Amino acid sequence: MKYEDIENKLFVENRIKFRKLLKNNSLAIFQSNDEFPRSGDQDFVFKQNADLFYLSGIDQEKTILLIYPDCPNPLYREVLFLRQTNDQIKVWEGEKYTKAMAQKASGVQSIYWLADFDNILNSIITYAERIYLNTNENVASPATVAYRDLRFIEELKKKYPLHHYERAAPLMRQLRDIKSPLEIELIQKACDITRKAFTRVLRFVHPGVAEYEIEAEIIHEFIRNRATGHAYPPIIASGSNANILHYGTNNQLCADGDLILMDFGAEYANYNADLSRTIPANGRFSRRQKQVYNAVLHIMGEAKKMLRPGITPKEYNLYIGEIVTEQLLLLDLITVNEVKNQQPSFPVYKKYFMHGISHHLGLDVHDFANRYIPYAEGNVLTCEPGLYIPAEGFGIRLENDLLLTAEGNIDLMEAIPIEAGEIEEIMNSQSYMS
Repeated sequence: MKYEDIENKLFVENRIKFRKLLKNNSLAIFQSNDEFPRSGDQDFVFKQNADLFYLSGIDQEKTILLIYPDCPNPLYREVLFLRQTNDQIKVWEGEKYTKAMAQKASGVQSIYWLADFDNILNSIITYAERIYLNTNENVASPATVAYRDLRFIEELKKKYPLHHYERAAPLMRQLRDIKSPLEIELIQKACDITRKAFTRVLRFVHPGVAEYEIEAEIIHEFIRNRATGHAYPPIIASGSNANILHYGTNNQLCADGDLILMDFGAEYANYNADLSRTIPANGRFSRRQKQVYNAVLHIMGEAKKMLRPGITPKEYNLYIGEIVTEQLLLLDLITVNEVKNQQPSFPVYKKYFMHGISHHLGLDVHDFANRYIPYAEGNVLTCEPGLYIPAEGFGIRLENDLLLTAEGNIDLMEAIPIEAGEIEEIMNSQSYMS
C-alpha cells in the first residue's frame, strides 16, 4: 500500500461498535473481495471489501474476519485468517502480512493462516445460535455476479442448514454512516491530495490541451502524494462533453472559449474524496459563462446552509429544487408559465439539473447509508449542484465534501479554489504555488 500506516485504534473501536449490535450468541464472518480476472493471465487491480477493511484494516486478498463475542473459547472471539506467504510469493508479489504485521495493523490478536479456517469454524459454529453474513446491499448496484460473499453463503447454508442466518449489511450501514474522528482525518487527507491535483491543473490548462493530458496531471499529483489512485474514473469534459453526466472518454482537445468540467477525487487508505470544478480553458470566463457559474455557486451556498443534522433527504432535495428553479428563471432558461404548469413528478428544473445534490462519502464514493432517515452528525456528504445547457455548448458542476456537525457543517474542501475570480487569478498568475 502506498498510504502510511493507520493507527489500529480505528479498527478496534469499529469492532467494539459492531459487537454491540449483534444479537446474543452470534457469530459474524466477513470475506475479502474476489480477485477478478481481466484477460490472459492478468487480474484487475485488487480492491478490498470495504466492510472487512472497516473492521480490520487488512488490505490484502484472501482474508477472512470472524467475530464471535460469546464464543466459549476466548481464543476465537476475534480471529483473522490470512493467506500464508512463502518464498515464491515473496519473489513474484512481494511482502504479504505476517501474523505479527496483521496483529499490529488490525489489533486482532488471534491470527491464523487461511488453511485453518474450516477446522476452526467447525469447532465453534455449533455453539452459535445465529450467523451474520455480509452482502453488498447498495440499492444502486444489483448483484449480477456471484461474488465471494454470495458463494460463501451458499456453501455455509449447505453445510450448516439449521442455523439462524442474519444480514450483516444493515448493521454495517448503521455504523459506516457516522464517521469517527480517525475516519474524518483520512477523508481530509484524500481531500488535501485532491486540492494539490486541482491547483496543479489550474497552472497547466491552456487552449489546445487534451482532456487526457489534464487527467495525466491529476494522477501524477495523486501518486506523488501517496494516494492509491483515482477514487473513481475521472471526468474531464470540455465544451459540450460536460453535458454528458458520466463522460469518461477524456480524448478531446480543449478549445479556446471552452469550459472544462472536471469531476475527480483521490483515494487514500481506501477513503475517498469527490471534487467537481469547472474552469475556462483560456483562463477567462465569458460573461454568460460567469453568469451561469455564479448561479451554480449560489445554489451550492444555499445547499450548504440547509445541509445539517436532522433534515431529511426529501426536505433537502425539495428545497434545492426551489433554489434551482429560481436561478433558472433568472438565467432565462425557463419561464414562469413553465413552472406554473410543471408536473410534480418531473419538475421543469430537471431539464437542466438531472442528478441528486448530495450523496454520502467514505470507504465508497457513494457510501453505504439509509436514504430515508434524517442526516446525522458525523455524516460526510458531497454537495454538487450543476446546470447543463446543451444548447449553449457547456455545463457547469461544482462539488465539495462536507462533514455534518451539531453546529452545522464543515467544508473539507474549503481550501480548494472555487470563486470564479479566484480561478481566473490563479490561471493567469505565473507565480502561483499550491
